[in-house]
Amino acid sequence: MRNLKVTISYRGTAYHGWQRQDNGITVQGIIEDRLSRIMNAPVTVHGCSRTDAGVHARQFCFSAKVDNAIPCEGLVKAMNAMLPEDIAVLGCEDAEDDFHARFSAKGKEYIYVVNTAPHRDVFAADLALHYPYRLDEKRLDAAAKLFVGTHDFAAFCKAESKAHLATTVRTIYAYDVARNGDTVTFTVSGDGFLHNMVRITVGTLIYINEGKRTENDIARSLETGVREYAGVTIPAHGLYLNRVFYPSEGEI
Repeated sequence: MRNLKVTISYRGTAYHGWQRQDNGITVQGIIEDRLSRIMNAPVTVHGCSRTDAGVHARQFCFSAKVDNAIPCEGLVKAMNAMLPEDIAVLGCEDAEDDFHARFSAKGKEYIYVVNTAPHRDVFAADLALHYPYRLDEKRLDAAAKLFVGTHDFAAFCKAESKAHLATTVRTIYAYDVARNGDTVTFTVSGDGFLHNMVRITVGTLIYINEGKRTENDIARSLETGVREYAGVTIPAHGLYLNRVFYPSEGEI
């Protein structure tokens, strides 16, 4: 029995997120279907994260145990030939028996992309949030640094998700906001993320830009866990899982 570590990318627009569902098309469901056909046996895959509907991934890792000797190079070619155009396999390798795409990860990096041009880009409508107003990226970059460190992010989590969590404490390694022309990118890395956490932190920063919140509200939300101190949950389509970090790949 082999344990495979497979890296993929996908455009999440057409999917109800990563995780397999009975009543919706998901990335995991598609991957398991195609991989099971190639292996001629049922295959269960374990993803590094549970991206929501409409969220994209530039680098997503899954692990799967299979009883098949097909070389990784052949598996990559076979999967890419069978997968839809919005999912691509980037690489495959044989991993240690105890490797698990989710539990072996030491951290993840997400980006959120905002298009501030006056007119929306119809060719990227589901790939970035269109926000046709001025964003003060320097102020927001400074404010984003307030999230760095180990904090209780209860105020930055979807309410119904909290009941199933042992803790809402997470560690953020870095949070940067940068502009390239009309595109402003929010980049955040950490040891783990709560449901909607990135989207709410970006929404909070945008509220600061609009004068609806202040930097002090970030501190209050982290100290008290009160959702009202944070900002809105912004749409999913500007969010990307950008990278996943594993111990064998060095420091973040």
